[in-house]
This record gives sequence, structure tokens and C-alpha cells, in this order.
Amino acid sequence: MKVDGKDWRTIWVERLPAEGEGGAVGIIDQTKLPHRLETITLSTLDDAAVAISDMLVRGAPLIGATAAYGVALALRDDASDARLSSAYDTLYATRPTAVNLRWALDEMLGLLKPLRHAEREAAAWKRAGEIANDDVAINRQIGETGLELIRSIAATKKPGEKVNILTHCNAGWLATVDWGTATAPIYRAHEEGIDIHVWVDETRPRNQGAYLTAWELGKAGVDHHLIVDNTGGHLMQHGMVDLVIVGTDRTTASGDVCNKIGTYLKALAAHDNDVPFYVALPSSTIDFTIDSGFDIPIEERSGREVSIVGGITAEGTIVEVQISPTDTPTANYAFDVTPARLVTGLITERGLVSADRAAIAERFQDRIGNAA
Repeated sequence: MKVDGKDWRTIWVERLPAEGEGGAVGIIDQTKLPHRLETITLSTLDDAAVAISDMLVRGAPLIGATAAYGVALALRDDASDARLSSAYDTLYATRPTAVNLRWALDEMLGLLKPLRHAEREAAAWKRAGEIANDDVAINRQIGETGLELIRSIAATKKPGEKVNILTHCNAGWLATVDWGTATAPIYRAHEEGIDIHVWVDETRPRNQGAYLTAWELGKAGVDHHLIVDNTGGHLMQHGMVDLVIVGTDRTTASGDVCNKIGTYLKALAAHDNDVPFYVALPSSTIDFTIDSGFDIPIEERSGREVSIVGGITAEGTIVEVQISPTDTPTANYAFDVTPARLVTGLITERGLVSADRAAIAERFQDRIGNAA
């Protein structure tokens, strides 16, 4: 995607090992957005692990790609079985909910373990690059699938009118390598000249909607408004939302969806007001080893994310402020589960799929075999 006329991805190779100083990758530090666009170089396994755990990178697909590069970085001076296993464990421990993390690590381990030690580093860099490039292509195809839904609404239900889409958290290009999942259909519709408008949930407590989705939609020239999280139901009651599109960090074999906290409440409101509720995801985000969403581990993060917010002063200084009494305890559940019965459909790289076990199994039979 473009930022001020320049093409960007969220992660890129800065230097390959063959270039002399050891491999390195660059990332956008998403903790600095929207007020500063800064990049960081990752040169070690620990760099990659911290980038994931501290959410310099976030979003299930980008976490997976970063983990793949993290394995490659880990093999710089030691490509032994012990180092490979240690890298896997270190990266796997960074974020428990997003299944793409495990998927990418399994991909790397399955490729590298049979190889001779001397072959592993080059092979790791090659496969990590493939995972990143595949993510871009997959998200672009998700955009094509979702575009058909938006195009249909524009043509049949809202001819000559604006199509209003509500999204939650950031499932944009900043959550992937490029294009995004929930935003990919939005960007494709914008390219097609369809008159669209996006309601952007702020998405407390980390404000990914306010900090990230609003920023990237603004850079892309997409019409949008930022709203507080509790506004979505009101908008739906008054016919101001034509469809909801969200992302997911893990979707089960039966179609339950685990996504950023607050997604379930949007799904309930959409169901009560007959608003279509879609989930956009690459097939790598489907966990065929889990049937019920309530078996997914829900990450609990620092309460500081609830009690402290960051922003920019009128003078341009970025500051953090406490918004609650200093002695008030906090709880910070990062995700919730939306049951499949509330999901209108899954927007995937293989087309629109019903959120039920049979439809998912039929469309992704090859993935089920790999998961087993």
C-alpha cells in the first residue's frame, strides 16, 4: 500500500546473509503510529520475539511472517537442531492466540529439520520470503472475494448511495504484509470507484482502530469516521451500517471466530438488526485442531494497556497519561469468541464460505490433511 506516495509493506528484507553482515529485516514500529512513521531493524531472534510480544508488529498474518523471519535470524551462527528447537519455542511463546504464529513456525520447522545444517539458513530465508509474498497474494484475493459482496450491495440495495461498512480493530495492511484482510475488500472497492464509507471502531484498550485503521484509511483516501466502540449498535439500529467486516486471529474448524475483544458484541448487534456480519481471513488462520472457539487460549495482557493511553499534545509531544485512579485494579482480556451462528460468512482467498464445519471442510480439505 502507499503512504504519501511511497509503496510500503509492513516487513521487508534489509539484508540477506550472503551480503556479508548477517541477515536483517525491517519493520514498521506500529507502537509509534499514527503520530510517527518509524522503522526498526530486526537482526536477531530476540529482536523478532520482542517485536511480536511487545506488538511492534501485530495481526495474525504479520505475526506469522515475522516469526518465519525470526527463525531465519536465529540460524545466523548456529543451525543445529537445538538452536532450531529453541527458536521455535522462543517465538511460539510470544503470543498465544493467533494461530498463524504456530502455522508459520510449523512450516519452517517442517522444511528445515530434514536439511543438513549448512543448508538451513539459506533455506529459512527463502521460505520466510515465500510466506511473506504468499500473504500479499492471498490478501489480494480476499479483497476480490469481498469486493463482490460490496459490489452487490452497491448495485442492488444502495444504487447511487454510499455503502457503509463497520470494522473493528485493525485488520488492515498493517496487520498483514500488505492489503489486509477486512480492509482488502474496502481497498478494492475504493479502487473500483464504489462510493464507500467506513465506520472505524476505536478498539479499546490498545486503540488499534483509532491509531492504525484510521491512519491507513486516511492515507488511502477512503472516506471514514472514527467512532467509540459502543456506537456500532446505535448505528445499526438506525440503518447506518450495510455490512460489518472484521478479521480474526483464529477461526475453528466449526466456524467460531476469535478476534479482538469487542467483536462478539458487534456480532450480536448485527444479528439483532439483520446486518450481514462477515469475517475476512486467510486459510492459515483456520485451526483445524480445535472445534470450539471456547477451547482457544485467550491472551490476558498487562492492565497498563487499560489504564494508560498515549497521544500527542498540541505542541507535538507524544505522551502517555493515566486515565483511571492509580490504585484501581484492571483486567485486560485481549480477545473474545464469536460463535459461528452469528457469522454470515467467511471471506477467504478461496471464495465466500459458510461458517460451518461441513462448508469449511469441503473448501479446505487439503489444509485439514496438513493439520492432522
